[in-house]
Amino acid sequence: MYKGVFWLIDGELVAFPFDGSYPDGTAKSGDTYNHKLLWDIVHPKGCRKPFDYYPRGRVELSGKGKAVIYMSPHIGQEYIDVIKIKFRLIGDVTVKYDNSRHYRCYTDVF
Repeated sequence: MYKGVFWLIDGELVAFPFDGSYPDGTAKSGDTYNHKLLWDIVHPKGCRKPFDYYPRGRVELSGKGKAVIYMSPHIGQEYIDVIKIKFRLIGDVTVKYDNSRHYRCYTDVF
């Protein structure tokens, strides 16, 4: 199972399980990616949108090895299985829709 981050871009879930491939996109903790830092490296070719334009989320692993998915409420339940596959998540996962400013995107009213 992997920690990491993802975006929903034009209906496609674009995921980056943490494997250290992008050291310049690594979070301060050193064990996952940071959305803002990683976006500068992996944004779609020709895309001039900022890292927080598209709905996004992250996968964390609890101390007990359980997967927790934090994500924008603009990412539907239909993407949970895709997230589980891309991050190799086993068993039940906890999904937490985050309505905070941290996960705002272009579809939110500011």
